[in-house]
Amino acid sequence: MVKLAMAPGKLLDEVGEMREKLAQLEAELQRHRETQQTAEAHFRLLADAAPVMIWMSGPDALCTYVNRAWIEFRGRTLDEEAGNGWIEGLHPDDRGLCLETYLKAFGTRQPFRMRCRVRRAGGEYSWVEDAGVPRYDDGGVFAGFMGSAIDITDRKRGIFTPDQASVRLVFSLTERERQVLVLIAQGKSTKETASQLGISYKTADSHRSRILEKLGVHETASMVRYAIRAGLIEA
Repeated sequence: MVKLAMAPGKLLDEVGEMREKLAQLEAELQRHRETQQTAEAHFRLLADAAPVMIWMSGPDALCTYVNRAWIEFRGRTLDEEAGNGWIEGLHPDDRGLCLETYLKAFGTRQPFRMRCRVRRAGGEYSWVEDAGVPRYDDGGVFAGFMGSAIDITDRKRGIFTPDQASVRLVFSLTERERQVLVLIAQGKSTKETASQLGISYKTADSHRSRILEKLGVHETASMVRYAIRAGLIEA
């Protein structure tokens, strides 16, 4: 059996070509990183100049960035809001539905829009409308969510004055019952409500029956009126 040996000169040439290709690849990767860093720096510069609050999260659903408007609204630093820090600002009565809405949208990679109360600098709570959309990198890989939030407290105050009796009744419901109430008041059917909350139709219908009983009403229209009077939804 004859063994064919590669000439030393040819072997050196191939090693040299491989090294050159590796060097070219490393240079391309470095240029790509620099381009990404420049784009990110440009984005943050524009975001900090924006009048609305802007946020970003990574593929793990944790907050990675909030702009200057957000920091001024909350009176906290980026490090304090990063990760799960932003959750500390949510009103206790809104936290469950807010997180469920966000995580469900995150899991299904679908846009979302929600309203909740957020504690601002000074300690008082303001109504905020928050909307987010999934974002992808240049290769089409899911990279997290990006969104914006605006303070709508004045707008809500201009629409109605919450009825204190309705507020007490509505907030005597369990957190899950309030979630069901909000979705039904927004026009969702019992089936759609069950799907959005990740529960069975039977469980959603049971919650609906208990809500009617606790509010002392007999039809959906009356449930909706309570949700409006308590400030959970707009008319």
